[in-house]
Amino acid sequence: MSPTGLGPLLAQLQLTDSGFPSGLYTLSHGLEGYVQLGATGSADLRGLLTDLLYNSVGPGDATALVLAHRAVGAGDWDRLVEVDRRLHAIKLNREQRSASVRTGRQVLDTAVWAFASPETARLAALVAERAVPGNHAVVIGVIHAGMGVPVAHAVAGDLYAFAAGWTAAAVRLGRTDFRRAQRILGEVRPDLARVARAALAAEDPMDLNGSVPVADTVSAAHERAAARLFIT
Repeated sequence: MSPTGLGPLLAQLQLTDSGFPSGLYTLSHGLEGYVQLGATGSADLRGLLTDLLYNSVGPGDATALVLAHRAVGAGDWDRLVEVDRRLHAIKLNREQRSASVRTGRQVLDTAVWAFASPETARLAALVAERAVPGNHAVVIGVIHAGMGVPVAHAVAGDLYAFAAGWTAAAVRLGRTDFRRAQRILGEVRPDLARVARAALAAEDPMDLNGSVPVADTVSAAHERAAARLFIT
């Protein structure tokens, strides 16, 4: 890659850096609910993570990111609206749905000033008009498209960010330590690649789906917990 082609990469690194005020550190992506119920230990972490990747995050958020990125590239904002609304509809759990919109809008609010792209401004206007909910995955897809980040890089980066956030939550919840968390991230790299390829093969908003009934049930219980470290 030539030095002059590093702009999109550097912009992506800024957006995915832990210092970017996204609010993602407040999410355990449902893990805290499992811990509260005594339903998981260190040996179960990789299995829980890959289950979410293949059955929820991949066919849902990652696919929405890809479709949103492509819609912006094609100038098809009607399709973008359809994608965001569809993603919101398939999030059956209120806690997860609210968190997706909360973090999405927080990222968008900062990105409007940090990146100042026409695409980001257009999405911000749609959110302000309540034409779209502003789910996190859709916001990320639009921002990456506006910065010229290739869609494959965008979806791979966001999937890795999800896995990294999930394992960081496991450390904070005392389910593992930092070294084992890094080992899990290394072990799931092939899974992240497969999930990314599946998302990149999507062509229509109706391809968005997700089925994690146990995780949804656990998340619903977490929503009513007396004390919580994370909002999901």
